[in-house]
Amino acid sequence: MDTRPQPASQAQHWLSRLPYAALVLFVLLIGALIWLTQLHDEDSQRHSLISDALWMEQSLQFQLDRNAAQLAQLGPELVASEISTQTDARLRQLLRADNGLTRVIWLDRDGNILSMLPSLSEPSTPDGRRALQAVIDPDLSRLAATVGRPVYGPIYPAASGGHQFEVHIPAISDAGLLGISIGVYSLEGLLARELPWWFTEKYRVSVMDSEGNEVTTRSRAAPLSNAHTHTMTFDPPGHGLTLQITAYAGEIRWIPALLMTSILALAAILLWSFWQLRLQLKRRLAAEAALRGETLFRKAMEDSLLTGLRARDLTGRITYVNPAFCNMVGFSAQELIGLRPPMPYWHPEHIERLQEIHDMILSGQGPRAGVEVKLRRKNGDALDALIFEAPLIDASGRQTGWMGSIMDITERKRARELARQQDERLQATSRLITMGEMASTLAHELNQPLAAISTYNSGCLNLLTEGATDIDELRDVHEKIARQAYRAAAIIHRVHDFVRRSEPKRERIALNDVVREAVELMDADARKRQMRIVLHLAPGLPTLAADPVMIEQLVVNLVRNGMDAVAPLPADRRIISVTTQERNGNLILRVADRGPGIPPEQARRLFEPFFSTKEEGMGMGLNICRSIAELHRGRLSFEAGPDGGAVFILTLPVEMEPATA
Repeated sequence: MDTRPQPASQAQHWLSRLPYAALVLFVLLIGALIWLTQLHDEDSQRHSLISDALWMEQSLQFQLDRNAAQLAQLGPELVASEISTQTDARLRQLLRADNGLTRVIWLDRDGNILSMLPSLSEPSTPDGRRALQAVIDPDLSRLAATVGRPVYGPIYPAASGGHQFEVHIPAISDAGLLGISIGVYSLEGLLARELPWWFTEKYRVSVMDSEGNEVTTRSRAAPLSNAHTHTMTFDPPGHGLTLQITAYAGEIRWIPALLMTSILALAAILLWSFWQLRLQLKRRLAAEAALRGETLFRKAMEDSLLTGLRARDLTGRITYVNPAFCNMVGFSAQELIGLRPPMPYWHPEHIERLQEIHDMILSGQGPRAGVEVKLRRKNGDALDALIFEAPLIDASGRQTGWMGSIMDITERKRARELARQQDERLQATSRLITMGEMASTLAHELNQPLAAISTYNSGCLNLLTEGATDIDELRDVHEKIARQAYRAAAIIHRVHDFVRRSEPKRERIALNDVVREAVELMDADARKRQMRIVLHLAPGLPTLAADPVMIEQLVVNLVRNGMDAVAPLPADRRIISVTTQERNGNLILRVADRGPGIPPEQARRLFEPFFSTKEEGMGMGLNICRSIAELHRGRLSFEAGPDGGAVFILTLPVEMEPATA
């Protein structure tokens, strides 16, 4: 029988057991960690207790030594019974509540009481001087005088309750012993003042006598931890006194118990997790299959789009293009994916601008409204495109690149350019029609300077025939001829500028100057028709960026409409008022007449193309005027005049970006 597969089967069996062994080892390690943590906590609490006890001992000793030093300084003056105001203040400062001293007594060198503070006359003193003299231990005073330093006495019950002890301090000068200063301490007061709140919150402090009896304690009602107690000698005052510091029992430590419970729960959770992972794997396989189907569905949608899609990473490298974009530029996806700028579909004449737009988009400062660019197909044909860029965000919320939507607007721009050219022709035609209607008046205006030129020329020839030699007279005649020729040329120049077809241009113009030129152009027709054009032009108006010919055409159309409206009126009422003003950052032009006004049924259609209130009108004048106003980011409206008639109002913003014609 072949036994070679058995080792492999046995190894597989041990491998299947390995997770359980690892789990048991994990539990044991956590248990050991908890035990070591508890030992560390016990050791830390013990060290903390000893450190706090030493701090308390040093604090008490410092306070007692400081008070003794101050009494030693004040002693000579006290026993001399010549207490100054400054010494009295220092003495009372010693007796403040936080020092533990309740009384200071000073004796002469024979042990007789000289004085004390507080004095016996104060309400806090229940006994007389004689009774107090009996309480004072003369041996302590003699010992202090002998050793020349402070000597502390034993603890004794106080008459008012509690316990007291004394410190005898010799008052010594160059002449020898002057007397003894005695400080009387309240043991309970000293402990109450010297132990801060945080210390008593952690520990119970007891003063024990030499026989182990508790003299006094500083504690709160809380269970004690007998495992954490520290005892030290209470010196000074000494005499067998000890300080016993016992820590309060800590709160129940739930963490180790919770950890053990958590470990057991963790083992169960791990087994349950293995089973859930198996189920999750099945669900994940099903989700991946659904995701593949969804991906294929979305790819079919992208392939059917007419809008080009192009994805780039954060460095600008192309990572994805859809078929619509490939058809748009003529390059295949294999040729484009992985490329970095400059791209092969960039137009050679616009590479610098395209690079600038590319860098601006990668820095996150691309225009949200899209940007128009000039591209080039693979066959060399130019391509106008509108590009919208949006950040690509992954599942974790991080930006991984940029997704661009590219629309071919070549035909749209061609149609827009054609519409612009047609609108320009229509405006030029409208100006020609206006000039045609004014032709007879302009001919009359030109006949005057031409007739004057002919007359002056005939006179000049006669003078030459007669042999005149007056040079000044001939110069005067020629100057008159020149002025009339300039007048005729100015009329022809104004008409030429008005009717010529040219590309729209933007320049800084003064609205008042354009209005004056338009009115001068209409002045001859107004005189012929016995009408007056009254100007009310506000001085100091700011300039604005506009096409002067278009604005002049708009003014001419509005003034001619006003002249047609007042034509049936008597001559004294044939007045057209033209007003300019500035308000709220806008320049406002108002053209008012006193005609019959505009009926409501006509007002609704007044700006519609091919709608006219005149029998022979084309119906394009006001429509062209509104187009000119909107091209300059302005507005054209009308309202009824206060004295009858109609008022047309042109509003143009002073600060505006020039619109692209």
